[in-house]
Amino acid sequence: MKYEKLAQDIISNVGGKENVNSLTHCITRLRFKLNDESKANTEILKNMDGVVTVVQSGGQYQVVIGNHVPEVYAEVAAVGGFQTASAEPSDEKVGLFNRFIDIISGVFTPTLGVLSATGMIKGFTALLISLGVLTNTSGTYQILNAIGDCLFYFFPIFLGYTSAKKFNANIFIGMAIGATLVYPTFSGLTAAGKPLYTLFSGTVIESPVYLTFLGIPVILMTYSSSVIPIILSTYVGSKIEGFFKKIIPSVVRTFLVPFCTLLVIVPLALIFIGPVATWAGQLLGAGTLSIYNLSPVIAGVLLGAFWQVFVIFGLHWGFVPIAINNLTVLKFDPILAGVFGASFAQTGVVLAIMLRTKNIKLKSLSIPAVISGIFGVTEPAIYGITLPRKKPFILSCIAAAVGGGIIGIMGTKGYILGGLGIFGIPSYISPEGIDRGFYGAIIGITVSFVLGFLLMFFGGFKDDEVKADNTKGQGHSGEPMVKQETVSSPLKGEVIALSDVKDEAFSTGALGKGIAIEPAEGKVFAPVDGVLTSLFSSGHAIGITSDHGVDILIHVGKDTVKLKGKYFTPKVKQGDAVKKGDLLMEFDMEAIKAAGYILTTPVIVSNSNNYLDVIETGKKNIGYREDLLTVMI
Repeated sequence: MKYEKLAQDIISNVGGKENVNSLTHCITRLRFKLNDESKANTEILKNMDGVVTVVQSGGQYQVVIGNHVPEVYAEVAAVGGFQTASAEPSDEKVGLFNRFIDIISGVFTPTLGVLSATGMIKGFTALLISLGVLTNTSGTYQILNAIGDCLFYFFPIFLGYTSAKKFNANIFIGMAIGATLVYPTFSGLTAAGKPLYTLFSGTVIESPVYLTFLGIPVILMTYSSSVIPIILSTYVGSKIEGFFKKIIPSVVRTFLVPFCTLLVIVPLALIFIGPVATWAGQLLGAGTLSIYNLSPVIAGVLLGAFWQVFVIFGLHWGFVPIAINNLTVLKFDPILAGVFGASFAQTGVVLAIMLRTKNIKLKSLSIPAVISGIFGVTEPAIYGITLPRKKPFILSCIAAAVGGGIIGIMGTKGYILGGLGIFGIPSYISPEGIDRGFYGAIIGITVSFVLGFLLMFFGGFKDDEVKADNTKGQGHSGEPMVKQETVSSPLKGEVIALSDVKDEAFSTGALGKGIAIEPAEGKVFAPVDGVLTSLFSSGHAIGITSDHGVDILIHVGKDTVKLKGKYFTPKVKQGDAVKKGDLLMEFDMEAIKAAGYILTTPVIVSNSNNYLDVIETGKKNIGYREDLLTVMI
């Protein structure tokens, strides 16, 4: 129950249980599919203690939590009852690309933990063989190799399960389809049997036929480790299952629906879907390899440079099926190899910030971000440190591009889908042993890390980017002297206690300590010197990080996010440096009120837990630039 309150707040601010269509999670993110994303309070979630940020991409509403996302996911699922919640299709129109990303992430996300674990075991086993610690005839090797191979060899069964869940089908039907595709007897026929005849002789898809079904030739393929055939077969199977559910009486539906569905989909998968999908996979593998072969260096540079951008928007999922398909068809993958240095570049940049900064808060954020980055989890570094400051993020992309280019030059390829960060190193050991490509991987990640560190430490670090002196100074007597930062009023109007705000997220102090103002004029001014770290597209909320590290959120009105920017006119843009008293935004008070919204505006210190106290003004009415809050540092 450690995260019960956080789970309740997350569910409330994604629009409530009824707005959640489905919920999954990956390494650092809760991935919601919402019926209506406009009902979610994105700005509140972004500033919530326990939430790093929110990303809306690929048809998903992604709440970034950090390394403890499995525990939060379990709590959210329990509180919301999402394990048994129906996943009715949303009325929201989603583009084909977003739909593709959503399907891929939904199918692959549940397998990533075990897939990485078994890949790591396989990689370390290959390393032990290469170093002569084990022989490939020893019992120890056989068992370790079986553990490493088990999931990937029987991948269709696992993907049959996850695909069926994604397509709202019977999960055991999905698993049965996958099990049929890897049925050992079929492998025995192709290995020892003589074909009845051959189809498409003399073409690139020449196919021997070893058996028929009702006289129809069945083209047997090797489906172990395959991806596309089982996903397509399960999708078609879900439609067939839905058809039989409609026409079969409920009293016998439990066993007759699977009976009829399997009798139709399995032969269809073996005769048509499987072969066509396999040929498509082979073409996809050959196509990606040909693009890579045009210039491995350029491919590595581009992939390295933009990989972290893809991660931010969740678009990296589009590369996952390509990589797995390449491993299946080509037995290696050069695509994800090009991005191997990205996490190390990010980690090097954050390490430099950690060593240079005098900001206690920033240093405390950097330490766990560096540790996570070493193991390939960079979301805490990206969202918490580098992206808000822009330049460090850009420098990490440059370092990753250089590392990707080196990996491309060295012809590095991945041979398994292994772990992240340093655990991914064994993935680049060739079945023939350590070669040039493996050394390329080591050099690439080393250069990415070192270059990221040097660029940030010597060329990119500026006091005004990460400047904050929130340490305790010394008084004349040598005793600690508490420092403070004064937050001036961004608005003119009546002062209201935060507890009286008609919005529980603010009134309970869950988002931080502060105060509220009933505005008398439709203008918002900067309350501190600092950087505009958040300017929501709807224009109704502004986040500022002061030069001393104090995070301030100004939220104009209640539920005004629903106006989608109407009646709000920002005067600055995200990332701008601002001075106390600068005009940030204007808003049409009368139009907003006429639309049925209240204008009570909370002004909170969203990271108030980092400070000794936040003291509110005692005034009943306040003018622009008058002292509103005092943050005791």
